[in-house]
Amino acid sequence: MPRGRYSLHDPHDHTPLGEEHFHCATGPSGWRYVSQTTAPSGDHSGSVDLTLDELGRPIRLQLHAASWQVRGAALDGVTWVRTDPSGEHATEGNVAAHTFTGTSPAFYVAVSRLLRLPPGGGATRVRLVAFTAPVLAPRTLDQSWALISRTAHATDNGPLEVDEYQVSALDTGEQHTVHLAGDVVLSAPGIELEDLESPPSSFS
Repeated sequence: MPRGRYSLHDPHDHTPLGEEHFHCATGPSGWRYVSQTTAPSGDHSGSVDLTLDELGRPIRLQLHAASWQVRGAALDGVTWVRTDPSGEHATEGNVAAHTFTGTSPAFYVAVSRLLRLPPGGGATRVRLVAFTAPVLAPRTLDQSWALISRTAHATDNGPLEVDEYQVSALDTGEQHTVHLAGDVVLSAPGIELEDLESPPSSFS
């Protein structure tokens, strides 16, 4: 069960946004990721609880940020309920999309599990619903993903396969690179892996 800590920053001006303390695990029915986020001051700022089924579909998502809350799942595309800080008003949403995304590193792992791209293959288009702090307002966006390479690195625990993805925003044309090892993000825009207490889990 990988357990560790990511530092988060603005990918454009590198302003620190805080940290995400996480643990995740694979199982016979899929994968689960749980984390707590903190602000640069160290104060608690939110949480992520994401469960995927064995095909990579989000069967449960719970996000908290600034007292806003989102609960979602794959249902007729993706469906969610967003609740305001007072808890008095909830709005439902549904979009014909593939899965969710957001600032958490968990979502990179989730999209990669859903697509299961072959190394060196062509790019695949994916429609996502994004929730970003602090108010978790939903936004639908399209990306293309391509698995550029898969490289084995020798470690004390045996070879570690690292996947390099090229991710493109189809509305702006902006491209960035994401490196994943199993269910851990090694690097991505705005994300740095600062501490890892145990090796990544393998999805093979």
